Amino acid sequence: MRTVIQRVREASVTIDGEVHGEIGNGLLILAGFCDSDDRETAERMADKIRRLRIFEDESGKMNLSVEDVKGAVLSISQFTLYADCRKGNRPSFVKSGSPEHAKELYLYFNDVLRSRGIHVEEGIFAADMKVRLLNDGPVTITMDSEEVLAGGSQRR
Repeated sequence: MRTVIQRVREASVTIDGEVHGEIGNGLLILAGFCDSDDRETAERMADKIRRLRIFEDESGKMNLSVEDVKGAVLSISQFTLYADCRKGNRPSFVKSGSPEHAKELYLYFNDVLRSRGIHVEEGIFAADMKVRLLNDGPVTITMDSEEVLAGGSQRR
């Protein structure tokens, strides 16, 4: 699973000219899945992201999580995070998960965040979406489950 996480003041997704989801303070998460990902991967990444301390405390240090600031998440499926640009000028997406598998994990990932008390808005899987955001900082972080979850236990 690969993600791009952006700390935002606001974000929205528009589909067919209508706003489908929008948030104020929180995180915009672009999430992509490959066929080797499973529900455990999605759950562990959701937990890692919800505890990621990238919001500023009263001292201006990044010490607070989206949970701590009672922020929301706008989650967008993004198969292009698995683009392979090594050959030629047209990216290959063969490493992206099959649409059925990726959709199941995307929806599960969002449900895990919700079950942990995070308000989640989402796009529609495989739809043509227009995403707007006001990046706060800017703070943008990429996470790949193969790197982030490869070690031992996570600090809580």
